[in-house]
Amino acid sequence: MKVAIVGCGGMGNVHALSYVNMPDVKLVGVCDIDIELAQELSTKSGAPAFNSFEAMLEETDFDVVSVTLPSFLHKEYTLKAAEAGKHVICEKPLALNLEDAEAMIQCCEQNGVRLFVGHVVRFFPEYVQMKQAIDEGKLGRVGVVHAKRIGSHPGNLRPWFYEADKSGGVIADLMIHDIDFLRWAVGEVKSVYGLNQRVNDIDYALVTLLFENGAVANLEAFWGYQGPFQTAVEIAGSKGIIRSDSQKSSSLQICKAPSDSEDRRFAEVPQSPGFSSPYDLEIAHFIQCIRDGSESIVTASDAYKALEITMAALESVRTGKSVQLQLSSKLGEETA
Repeated sequence: MKVAIVGCGGMGNVHALSYVNMPDVKLVGVCDIDIELAQELSTKSGAPAFNSFEAMLEETDFDVVSVTLPSFLHKEYTLKAAEAGKHVICEKPLALNLEDAEAMIQCCEQNGVRLFVGHVVRFFPEYVQMKQAIDEGKLGRVGVVHAKRIGSHPGNLRPWFYEADKSGGVIADLMIHDIDFLRWAVGEVKSVYGLNQRVNDIDYALVTLLFENGAVANLEAFWGYQGPFQTAVEIAGSKGIIRSDSQKSSSLQICKAPSDSEDRRFAEVPQSPGFSSPYDLEIAHFIQCIRDGSESIVTASDAYKALEITMAALESVRTGKSVQLQLSSKLGEETA
């Protein structure tokens, strides 16, 4: 299986290092408009560097392309890849609006290629275990969920994150991880209410999801935190509670912001305490799905649904009112 990467930033590096350590997979090209980034990743991975997707298409042959570009470019390069007959592994969010997401899904279907979206939280072992506990009835009927995901503002390293029309802000880029996980683990969402405050280096959001089964989830996402990236989830049901917290508990913990001398060139990438990287597990799963034609743990329809909830949250932020979701979206039914 020959693979290529377009976008050589933080996630491009993650995908590349997964590919080079994967048996029966060969990374044959890395591409970025910033040729220095492409050349650096070329040095790390051994794959040739290109400064345009068109040049990479013309000069090398590949079956799959990872689209690890800024979110506002996902649609453009997914369509280019699909029209060239390449399978696509696209980082989340799938797109920054539902029309673009629908166009991406339909283009891949029309060109007979697979579309996978990197909702990697489904591959974090602690989150998998929480879903299993729910599925096995260990918690009884799920009642209330609290989830948070907080870290430094990635715009300090990549300015496009500050622009809502390019990143979608903290809800579309960060909170969407928990939105997708909770829809997967708890069920379909019927209403959304959101609050979002953006001031300089602060982008803070609170979103409440009401599920069709009666469960309620309170989600918190924060860019601008002066400490290490962290996540936490608590799921309370009629028979018990399950919790996951990425931070070790202690009576007193002081965290300082990174110093200017620290070499941080890319935005933070969440890690897991598990032996295997969730990113490696995710990408290997996608490659296997291409090989044997099986359905992915996270489908393009799932990614569309997560974006649908995200867009409802952003609409609620704009209007100050709760947003009701349709029981099943037309696209979700067609692509399920």
